[in-house]
Amino acid sequence: MTLQRTIAPEFKAIDHIQLIRPDHTLLDNGCNIFSFNSGDQELVRIEWIFSNLRFDPAKPLLNVAVNTMLTEGTSKLSASQIADHIDFYGAFLQVDYGYDHSQVTLYTLNKHLKSTLPVIKDIITDSIFPENELETFVRNQQQKLQVSLQKNDVLARRAFNKAVYGDTIYGLGAEPADYKTLLRDDMLWHFQQMYQPSNCTILVAGKVDKQTLELLNDAFGADWTNPTVEADTTQPPLKPAGEHFYFIDKPEALQSAIRMGLPSITRTHPDFPAVQVLNTVLGGYFGSRLMANIREDKGYTYGIGSGLSSLNKGGAWFVATEVGADVCKAAVTEIEKEINLLKTELVPEEELSLVRNYMLGSLLGSLENVMSHADKFKNIYFAGLGYEYYERYTQVIRSITSEEVMQMANKYLDLDQFYKVIVGKF
Repeated sequence: MTLQRTIAPEFKAIDHIQLIRPDHTLLDNGCNIFSFNSGDQELVRIEWIFSNLRFDPAKPLLNVAVNTMLTEGTSKLSASQIADHIDFYGAFLQVDYGYDHSQVTLYTLNKHLKSTLPVIKDIITDSIFPENELETFVRNQQQKLQVSLQKNDVLARRAFNKAVYGDTIYGLGAEPADYKTLLRDDMLWHFQQMYQPSNCTILVAGKVDKQTLELLNDAFGADWTNPTVEADTTQPPLKPAGEHFYFIDKPEALQSAIRMGLPSITRTHPDFPAVQVLNTVLGGYFGSRLMANIREDKGYTYGIGSGLSSLNKGGAWFVATEVGADVCKAAVTEIEKEINLLKTELVPEEELSLVRNYMLGSLLGSLENVMSHADKFKNIYFAGLGYEYYERYTQVIRSITSEEVMQMANKYLDLDQFYKVIVGKF
């Protein structure tokens, strides 16, 4: 049979996406464990996920600094000893900070769990944030920040988040001087309040058997207890700014950064899947309208995109790009034109069909292993949703009409309410 390279592959509709659902159990101290068992390779990923404490504008960096420095030493182990121990067993350890949660993640072979879990236990229960390591952290972070603040896109993102989210953890734009507010005593108190069983969810993915759960319970279920004060994980209310236009002038700039958008719905809203379709048409993939117009047709930029951020306490819809400084106004005009077209003209069925296939294919392609299924679970669990979210999501994508896309554009893309940030020339 001769291969016909001039004929495109046939489209195959994606009728159903099957997600692996976790088993749920509790440690002896009441800490939740959700496990996803693949039963194949002798490998496991374990995540200890903690909700961030309430944001304090007077001490804005506590959440990120405490999480980042968890691996910098305990009363028993130095930072180098922690790293050497994990490396010796061919394991991998990382700490990750997010706006809503901070986490510790361990990848290891099952046979080395008994040797690696005690190190994680030490980090989560006995980090001491040594003064020397804290000084080094402050110095390094200040230097990194000073470099980042020279980049137009960084300045645009910071200004946009501040405008949309106000004085909250989402709107934080740290300054070098903020690192001087980090005190070891504050970090120790923060650590003790935040890293407790009642504020922790453990996710296990890989080869998870009875022994895996027993080892976890032996390490974390017995003598890891809650302090007398419950962790305060509430957050201040969002207060978007009254000013909607921000221009940071850089006379020598060759490129201008543009970020524009507005507060929007989150994953918990019934319209969210439909708005994601709208976003994908506009700027959510390489074949989007913004890319076709501003990159391919006009040549103003190498890349432009739009996105939806869905956080626990709020969300935003935004367009972001960097364009030649001399075409910045023209680029903004074209972005607004594409938004208005979505509000006044129906998306052709051929284009909408392509977007449907892209979105369903992306979801299916993102489920490459059992750890990917655990990631999908995190999206819904921490939003307070169930698996019916994904069933509704795929159903909306398959059935949404051009009329419904236009309705979403008129309902959620009010250009008069947009926040616009320009860094460079305008």
